Amino acid sequence: ELHRVVLTITDQKFVMESAEALRRVLAAHHSRQDYELVVPLQLIRQARESQRLFNIVLGAIAAISLIVGGIGIMNIMLVSVSERTREIGILKAIGATPSVIMLQFLIEAALLSLGGGLIGVLLAYFTISVLEMLTAASMTEEQGGEVLTLATRIRRFAEQDPYRVCMREKRFGIWQD
Repeated sequence: ELHRVVLTITDQKFVMESAEALRRVLAAHHSRQDYELVVPLQLIRQARESQRLFNIVLGAIAAISLIVGGIGIMNIMLVSVSERTREIGILKAIGATPSVIMLQFLIEAALLSLGGGLIGVLLAYFTISVLEMLTAASMTEEQGGEVLTLATRIRRFAEQDPYRVCMREKRFGIWQD
């Protein structure tokens, strides 16, 4: 009884045609479908489609976050202006034009936004580093050699092409050394 057959196609453009020919041969020689045909190219396409959908969802979340952050900064600046009417009056009294006063508040809002964004990026980096240390510390040496930590996998998957990640990590269990 045969458990696994691994075929290697030299040219990528013939992969789908070869898979279809193999399906026909298997269907002709098997009365019932007691086999599974796994084509890495299809898995890679599915991974890319999943990554595309994931990017769309993350983009939508980022857009909503930016809108909420902008509204928060707008409210803070509104309170800041209403609480600083005396300062604004003094600035006008010593000759400041409305555009100079507005520029002062715009610079303050921009610095507030940049500071918040920088804190968010540093917090995310710190969180990923802590997760890597915690998951790596809880593994035995054997597991550490075999398993990548979750944070490292997420970082590698986000930074690289899914095809190369799947090939390197042998994610689908169909490639052999």
